[in-house]
Amino acid sequence: MKHLLLPFFLSCSFAFAQNNQTSVSGTITSNDNPVPFATIYINGGTAGTDADVDGNYSLNVPEGEVTLVVQFQDFRTQRKKISIIAGENLTMNFSLTVDTFGLDEVVVSATRNRISKKEAPVIVKVLSPKLFNATQSLSLADGLNYQPGVRVETNCQNCGFTQVRLNGLGGQYTQVLVNSRPVFSALNGVYGLEQIPVSIIDRVEVVRSGGSALFGSNAIAGTVNVITKEPINDSWEVKTDLGLIDGKSADRNVNLNGSIVSEDLSSGVTVYGIFRDRDAYDANGDGFSEITKLTNNSLGAKTFLRPNDNSRIGFDFTGIREYRRGGDRIELAPQFTDITEELDHTTVFSGLDYELWDDTRKNSGSVYISVQHTDRDSYYGGLGGGRTRADSTAANNAFGKTTDLALVAGTKYTHNFNNEDVITAGIEYQLNDTDDAIPGYNRLVDQKVNSLGLYAQYEWKPVEAFTALLGARIDHVNVDGFYTIQNVERSSDVSETVLSPRLTILYNITNELQFRGGYARGFRAPQAFNEDLHISSVGGEQRFVILSDDLESEFSNAYTASLNFTKDYNKTQTNLLVEGFYTTLKNPFTIVSTGNSLPNGSILQESRNGSGAYVAGANLELSVSPNPDLMFQAGATIQRSIYQEDQLLFEADGSVPGEQDVVLDEFVRSPNVYGFITANWAINEALNLDVTGSYTGSMIAPRVVSESGFLDLVDTEDFLDMTTKITYHFDPIENFHVELSGGIQNIFDSYQDDFDKGALRDSDYIYGPNRPRTFFIGLKFGDF
Repeated sequence: MKHLLLPFFLSCSFAFAQNNQTSVSGTITSNDNPVPFATIYINGGTAGTDADVDGNYSLNVPEGEVTLVVQFQDFRTQRKKISIIAGENLTMNFSLTVDTFGLDEVVVSATRNRISKKEAPVIVKVLSPKLFNATQSLSLADGLNYQPGVRVETNCQNCGFTQVRLNGLGGQYTQVLVNSRPVFSALNGVYGLEQIPVSIIDRVEVVRSGGSALFGSNAIAGTVNVITKEPINDSWEVKTDLGLIDGKSADRNVNLNGSIVSEDLSSGVTVYGIFRDRDAYDANGDGFSEITKLTNNSLGAKTFLRPNDNSRIGFDFTGIREYRRGGDRIELAPQFTDITEELDHTTVFSGLDYELWDDTRKNSGSVYISVQHTDRDSYYGGLGGGRTRADSTAANNAFGKTTDLALVAGTKYTHNFNNEDVITAGIEYQLNDTDDAIPGYNRLVDQKVNSLGLYAQYEWKPVEAFTALLGARIDHVNVDGFYTIQNVERSSDVSETVLSPRLTILYNITNELQFRGGYARGFRAPQAFNEDLHISSVGGEQRFVILSDDLESEFSNAYTASLNFTKDYNKTQTNLLVEGFYTTLKNPFTIVSTGNSLPNGSILQESRNGSGAYVAGANLELSVSPNPDLMFQAGATIQRSIYQEDQLLFEADGSVPGEQDVVLDEFVRSPNVYGFITANWAINEALNLDVTGSYTGSMIAPRVVSESGFLDLVDTEDFLDMTTKITYHFDPIENFHVELSGGIQNIFDSYQDDFDKGALRDSDYIYGPNRPRTFFIGLKFGDF
């Protein structure tokens, strides 16, 4: 009998609950136009719904005082407090404002949880496909310059090695994440920024300053989180571009993207394919490339499945096949040239995650595993063009093989309290196994790094205007490394436990003015990083880096403080950010040229602990939008990167008369001033104009000026790299869109003009913009 009565009691309870609820309905618009599928929900509750295609909604709301929240992508979040009396239905309309600057955009890099940028206790900058499109960026390396404190530089004429610097620190201090996972290894850091095409990127989240408390070691300068595209709706597109570098070297690019989502939104998949073919470019007519020949073929997919309302399974996969070559006589086999660097990469990124939460959305958990695997065939050598038999023999010794595995697995738990406090905790295992061998040079990097980390953070909100984020991570790191080059052998056997605390605060001084401040500690264990895995040439010989015998861990303390002012003046939206940063380094890893030659004539460099150092400066950013069709942004970084004691850059061995040590007190390749500007104008519904640019101030660039290894420290010129692009959009038939585009990159041809020449050049002596004046055209069509 009681089994028969149970449904009756449940139905009565449900009816009673319904009688104590009121229906709130209305329309969600923007500029008198409906906003279809906008989300409306009760703040702190579980009730919510989506508007229909005409922006209409209806929601049952319990009796009492509640706050309704309306959200939709590209619009500002709107909140309204209302008092509900049982039985009285209400009409409540919402008029949304376009979120031109993305202040209410949801990000994950600040706290490892979804949170709006405006509520995040740390500054998160987001690079969107709109920005990549405006700057005619083809790879991740092309588009990162357009944020304060961020600068991408090219470090080799022969191979195009790039790195991203945050707040004045070198690329090895930046942790690049793929879908929030640290599977972008040291080897990927050498060429990976150019291997990731922007067509697979949904957004890039940049967090400046230390992130070791969340993501482990190597996030001293901050994190760059590459989020790949999610399936959102049914769509497809084909895009092709042709660029002419200096009007002569072709850069061809084709992208295909397609997504399918089920009608009930419980599953979906997006697939993408990329083909890129770039010819080599010789800037000074000496027969040696300054921009490498490049071929990239990529294929990937990202999919999700929602088994029920309280769980989600996600899977992603990206396969990249990239070939690059620089030097002379590109058409010949590498061993018959004077200088060649040739790399053939096969890289796979893949990840699987499972998320689960309860009915109240107060508790959530996830488990995940991500992996990256790279096979690389390489050639670093030359001088085998038939000069002598010895030259030809040496040239054949330059072939190498590299395998690299990075794996991340972990679990995370989050609890939201009724007062909106949030606690997050997790455990994460990281592995990086690298085997890099060039048998002919007796060169070997055999390195395995294991790390087990425990992290926890508490997001405390005692009052509405104040948020404090207190967190820490404990990492136990094991480094087992063996390194050889010719007759030199080194090893690294490290086992240490490191605590990385973090404290940040957000205080809303007024509705328009926010203050953020924070402290974070970071570390890097002794191991080979991207610059150590890169091989360059000088004087016709290869230059190798090896770890010193007594290399110790490096530690950092990072402090930040910022003011963010946002205000609308009638219809003009403005946003001003002023941020100060100060980072100290203890035992910083530095590369020192020893002046010694190996038995085969190659040059030896060592990675050593330098004296203490600090980087101090300020980031400034101003955004102005008079209306949704027009937007201006400009940013600048002013900084100093200083060693506390004179740093040894070149160590004389006393074998050459007149040879002396070279020392300096500031970082090389670190300009004191750099910045960017962007302007976007939607002239009408069909025509769009973009003007963008980046500025690089003068810096110190080391240059080898003789075969003996003498160094010259050059004060470089400054550069202004401006791009203009015009796009025309039309729809020949319903649900079929076409875009035509064209423009010029580096309009003023602001490009380095003092490259070293010939086979004996210093291939690392390269700075400034990554290409000269380049003309481009593009075509995109599909249902997008």
